[in-house]
Amino acid sequence: MNTTVEVPRGLAGVVVTETELGDVRGREGFYHYRQYSAVELAGSRSFEDVWHLMFRGTLPADAAQRAAFAAEIVPLRRLPEEVRDALPALARATVLSGPLAGLRTALSLLGASAGFRPLYDIAPGRRAADALAACAAVPTLLTALHRLGQGLELVEPRDDLPYAANYLYMLTGHEPDPVKTRAVEQYLISTIDHGFNASTFTARVIASTGADVAACLTGAIGALSGPLHGGAPSRALDTLDAIGTADRIGPWIRERVLAGDRIMGFGHPVYRTEDPRSRMLRDTARGFGGPLVDFAVEVERQVEEILAELKPGRELHTNVEFYAGVVMELCGLPRTMFTPTFCAARVVGWSANILEQAADSKIIRPAARYTGPTPPQPVPPLG
Repeated sequence: MNTTVEVPRGLAGVVVTETELGDVRGREGFYHYRQYSAVELAGSRSFEDVWHLMFRGTLPADAAQRAAFAAEIVPLRRLPEEVRDALPALARATVLSGPLAGLRTALSLLGASAGFRPLYDIAPGRRAADALAACAAVPTLLTALHRLGQGLELVEPRDDLPYAANYLYMLTGHEPDPVKTRAVEQYLISTIDHGFNASTFTARVIASTGADVAACLTGAIGALSGPLHGGAPSRALDTLDAIGTADRIGPWIRERVLAGDRIMGFGHPVYRTEDPRSRMLRDTARGFGGPLVDFAVEVERQVEEILAELKPGRELHTNVEFYAGVVMELCGLPRTMFTPTFCAARVVGWSANILEQAADSKIIRPAARYTGPTPPQPVPPLG
């Protein structure tokens, strides 16, 4: 007898596995990477430090260990010749869909070129090496696809720059500003991982089949590209553009809420209080100051007031996308690179989850409840 257990739509709140990588405690407005507050890590550590934490289980103990890990990453930033040669055509083919679409193909090519083998067939050390190589290459691939798609020359990675600074350098071709670099680095750290979100779950499902690292990451990128997941930072900023001026905030928001439209940048499926990532990025934005920041803060205030009035009892606050868009705009990133920048961080979290999942030989294979016509019915004759 086939029996199934009914679960909430979207698997909301359903525990599907155990993890040592981190968690989101939505009612408290808190999330962590292993035993450390993710927001505190963003405020006090480098991206490479947190990468080390996710992959190796600990923060670097001293400057020597930090330098040793960085030295592992640096040569992996450079692309194999066959991948590099394919990028111009790939950039032209994805000029309308953008670098994230191109990354799916580029990462598959990288995995094939580098000889990534199925997780099922290789030892943990080789799995970790493949994951490290993929993570190191993603910023190079994304920035190359962006620049080539804009008719600009590809900028090679620099060995003397850390992750965030190197990303901005490859993107713009200019020496990165230290203040903007640190702001982007804090954003990157804050988005490395965030519980069992859709893209992380996708990566783990693919990993459970024993597929190679590139296959797992390609599936995760596909999930991230959706507007209800990672595709939202630029859309939240588009909302500010659509409102335009302070006198239009109230009427514009009321009209959208009463029409049942979603206000991009507000609300989160897990948090029932303020998103701690949004709080951190609001502070980062305020450090820059200026009309855009003042306008965003006022929009946030009025939106929360209107939502409290029209949707009483529901906790709806800004999520990470709202101020992420503001910070990236202030740091000079083009809007087409907002979600790819999210990806440049989240690839580390995905990879850590892939490695953790690969240690479990059980394939993830849930069930669906059939609701179609009652079977079996006779197959009708043709014509």
